[in-house]
Amino acid sequence: MKNRIKILLPISAIALLASCGGGTVGELVGVSQYDGWTPITPYGMNYIHMGSYTMGNNDDDIAFAHSNRAKTISLASFYIDDTEITNTEYRQFVESVSDSVSRSFLAEDVEEFQTEDEETGKTTLNYDVDIDYSNEDQAEALKRMYIQDDEQYYGRAGLDARVLNYKYYWVDFDDAANKASRDNLQDNVNSKGESRPVLSHNNRSKFIVEEIINIYPDTLVWVSDFVGSFNEMMSENYFWHPAYDDYPLVGVTWSQARAFNVWRTRLMNNWKNSRGDLELPSFRLPSEAEWEYAARGGLELSPYPWGGPYLRNRLGCPLANYKPLRGDYVDDGGLFTVKVQTYEPNDYGLFEMAGNVAEWTNTSYDPTVYEFASELNPEYTYDAKKNDLPERKRKVTRGGSWKDIPYFLQCGTRSFEYQDTAKAYIGFRSVMSYLGRGQDPKLADN
Repeated sequence: MKNRIKILLPISAIALLASCGGGTVGELVGVSQYDGWTPITPYGMNYIHMGSYTMGNNDDDIAFAHSNRAKTISLASFYIDDTEITNTEYRQFVESVSDSVSRSFLAEDVEEFQTEDEETGKTTLNYDVDIDYSNEDQAEALKRMYIQDDEQYYGRAGLDARVLNYKYYWVDFDDAANKASRDNLQDNVNSKGESRPVLSHNNRSKFIVEEIINIYPDTLVWVSDFVGSFNEMMSENYFWHPAYDDYPLVGVTWSQARAFNVWRTRLMNNWKNSRGDLELPSFRLPSEAEWEYAARGGLELSPYPWGGPYLRNRLGCPLANYKPLRGDYVDDGGLFTVKVQTYEPNDYGLFEMAGNVAEWTNTSYDPTVYEFASELNPEYTYDAKKNDLPERKRKVTRGGSWKDIPYFLQCGTRSFEYQDTAKAYIGFRSVMSYLGRGQDPKLADN
């Protein structure tokens, strides 16, 4: 009996140690449910190594804006799209939302498009069933997806873009970082005075913000932005026609660009989850500091992404799509926008960081931000509400566009547009934060 006890006790002790994650030798070895982490570069993106640079205008401030005093800042590593988001890429977002909206209409009338979660008991949309447009019941339910008879002409029942609303959520980290908000989680009013439902004491749902936004681009910007100019052909064709597949997306607001990044994140991570892989960080709009660092391509104090100070190469060919001379729009090879990757990339392998379309950044515009922003990953954001003054809704745009003079193409030039407006000359590209220190590509082989 004594021998049996001597045998059982060590086995029990080993089992207890293993269950507590302490290893089998009594040493602190750490625990992880995953077998390491190998970073990958997302498709269509380039890796930008952490570093420091002189941010701000390094050339004449011809607009006398005095809004970008040069200062040295440091940034963490990140990934960035090598081109602006194109029409065909954004159409993937539109088609995905269209499919979800169609299924939500079908779920109201056709039971097979509903599924119940066994764990939560909640009813959700069933994506495993194919939509059958020849089915009379389904066709009837889907009528709301299309323009109604009284709004049609020549009997064209096209997709009604007004129903393409995307619901998503984001965490208000600024509010969550406010100690007063964290100390009073039982309250249903956050630090901004906004009421949000709280289910119980110490519930953190007050920091989760729900957004519902129509995601279809404004195709009429080609007409509204240029009064007295015949651009109806662009309004009718630019977004959907395959001739413009690889042209940069325009006509989207800052809010729509943010919604696209939420959808892109879910698209990637839903696939990663299905494989049992770790999720990747969220796609997002770049801060203006990240954008400028990427645009410079490692060339310190250069006015343009390709260096400087000229806008043509030694053969006299334009290096970007902009408004040269006195309005000779075709002198650079394009009348409006041009295909992405038309001009040579900068030293980070990024195309059209100057010209073609200006690009939204995540940063809220303040002419004095360089005075108070941190020197470490500088960023300034403000979550503007609908009833805020217009100046609180300004977001920084960078890079200049096909209709801009060279000054706006400079790496350090700041401009802005209002977050709820869309233009025929503003698009965007996405970034993703890099997890860890990162490996300098120049030292990778050492």
